[in-house]
Amino acid sequence: MTVELQRPATRRMLGTETLLVLGLSLGQSAVYATVSIIAKLTADGPLSKQTAALNTSASPRPWLDLTYQLLGIVFALLPVLLAVHLLARDPGDPARTLGLDARRPGQDLARGAGLAALIGLPGLALFWAAAQLGVNATLVPAALPELWWTVPVLILAAVQNSVLEEVIVVGYLVTRLRQLNWRIGAIVATSALLRGSYHLYQGFGAFVGNVVMGVVFSLFYLRTRRVMPLVVAHTLLDVVAFVGYALLPREWFDWL
Repeated sequence: MTVELQRPATRRMLGTETLLVLGLSLGQSAVYATVSIIAKLTADGPLSKQTAALNTSASPRPWLDLTYQLLGIVFALLPVLLAVHLLARDPGDPARTLGLDARRPGQDLARGAGLAALIGLPGLALFWAAAQLGVNATLVPAALPELWWTVPVLILAAVQNSVLEEVIVVGYLVTRLRQLNWRIGAIVATSALLRGSYHLYQGFGAFVGNVVMGVVFSLFYLRTRRVMPLVVAHTLLDVVAFVGYALLPREWFDWL
């Protein structure tokens, strides 16, 4: 006789699970970003004269650099697979629970593009204002060498960032906090502040901008229960930032 032992998930178990998932992913990034901004603030020279570089080269040898870039993208997505795997213990398909399926491609693309425009245009204005006030580091969205694989890798990095952030910080976190009976206001604030905190290495303007983005995205998810439009929106924003910086004249970005 086979006896199946299954313990129901308690509040403590769900809380511990959530902390572990965040600790292995963007919660860890938030801690490092906090240390980074403290280091910048206590270094010689103002914050505006320091640099925050994204998508940096990992090796002077092009093929080895490409290998590192692709490995970084793949392994960065493992916490997403872990979160989906853990949600599979709940009733229903976890992809449907998160709204991370392809049931509504046209609607998801349209909503994602709309969200990208809603966030992107005011975001540019906020970055410009932060640069004028000196509360941001100088941002370098792409610091890869000019090689045949640079643009494809930047696009893959944009997709990776989007999937990781939106699935973990919105889909998974909001779902678990609702199961823990948190108030809606506390859920939205936690998701938004976490998003802002792991961007602190860029400066305080980036923190504020990403908190606002987090509020909009988490409210959207609570209303629609679909994370796919958020992934689309975030991907569009990052592709424009990364690829645009890599291909357009650098003097266009002096204001960053």
